[in-house]
Amino acid sequence: MQNRRTFLKAAVLSASIAAMGGLSASAYAADTIKVGILHSLSGTMAISETALKETALMTIEEINAKGGVLGKKLEPVVVDPASDWPKFAEKARQLLSQDKVAVTFGCWTSVSRKSVLPVYKELNGLLFYPVQYEGEELEKNVFYTGAAPNQQAIPAVEYLMSKEGGSAKRFVLLGTDYVYPRTTNKILRAFLKSKGVADADIIEEYTPFGHSDYQTIIAKIKKFAGEGKKTAVISTINGDSNVPFYKELGNAGLKAKDVPVVAFSVGEEELRGVDAKPLVGHLAAWNYFMSVKNPENDKFIKMYRDWAKKAKLPKADTVVTNDPMEATYVGIHMWAQAVEKAKSTDTDKVIAAMGGQTFKAPSGFTLKMDETNHHLHKPVFIGEIKADGQFNTVWKTKGPIRAQPWSPFIPGNESKQKL
Repeated sequence: MQNRRTFLKAAVLSASIAAMGGLSASAYAADTIKVGILHSLSGTMAISETALKETALMTIEEINAKGGVLGKKLEPVVVDPASDWPKFAEKARQLLSQDKVAVTFGCWTSVSRKSVLPVYKELNGLLFYPVQYEGEELEKNVFYTGAAPNQQAIPAVEYLMSKEGGSAKRFVLLGTDYVYPRTTNKILRAFLKSKGVADADIIEEYTPFGHSDYQTIIAKIKKFAGEGKKTAVISTINGDSNVPFYKELGNAGLKAKDVPVVAFSVGEEELRGVDAKPLVGHLAAWNYFMSVKNPENDKFIKMYRDWAKKAKLPKADTVVTNDPMEATYVGIHMWAQAVEKAKSTDTDKVIAAMGGQTFKAPSGFTLKMDETNHHLHKPVFIGEIKADGQFNTVWKTKGPIRAQPWSPFIPGNESKQKL
């Protein structure tokens, strides 16, 4: 009888707590706020995504050291979808339904993001996506802290076509065979056409994830570039395929001054441990480089190097920072700010509080979350690869650029720029 009375009292208390502020009793009773980290720690994408997991853990520790969020410590829940796209959806459902996370930071490829979207919409979860992507998407349950095409791909091609960038006239659109490269290249083809580039001066090539034999494709690029017009390669190759691609590029003697490659998925982390000497002068377009000089970046780099040593990461003395790591760092801090503003981890309340959030980022710019389109306003940098695997900035915007999730180069997109 005593047990029954105790149970009833607990039930009444739980119901009363749940009535306050619209949060579940479990959310109030919990000593921590659970945060999901959904990145491939094995498989073809581990070369890129593992560092984002480490960045998320570092940032959570930083926030916890300053008192946490809403007076509670953040508790990371790390899962490994292992570069398996259906498994991303399974792990997302686990995080939301079983682990009851308040937010998830994760995904790299667009196919992984597309895989989890139905789960976040169904369960009204919140995903922060930290990597450049193809646009053509705007979801209530997602905040995009990486670049839209007008914050990376379009400026990069404009640079290649400029006198400063080499006055390219022919273009090779080379990518991994999935939604991000194909959609980005659809946008770039339309953009190039608007600039008077003929279809005969554009070729597209795609390879599967994990592809390693680039001999035939490099030979085709060499032949195409030898037909009289200045040629550039736009690379949307993702994951560990970049290593054999750049190796074969060097073997074929294709130097940056002759056929420059601009990459959208190759940064400092992918170049770590690779002999970068044959790649000197090739380009990447991002919204942040480790080599930018400012106090915020000095602090960010030191924090990550200290974290690497403390966490005993492999080759901790050579760790680097990169663009998606910065986007992860900014996203977690902005979410924490929005939770404090909303005084709640409730998804809808946090979404309402996210618009207009600002953060002084390691790029040196104060970034703002747009009030209407769930994307960050971001600067654009174009850098040349140096022999040490770092980048020398050769061009940058004067300030952050507002994202266009729906490309104006795709017909019918004119009225789709906000939720």
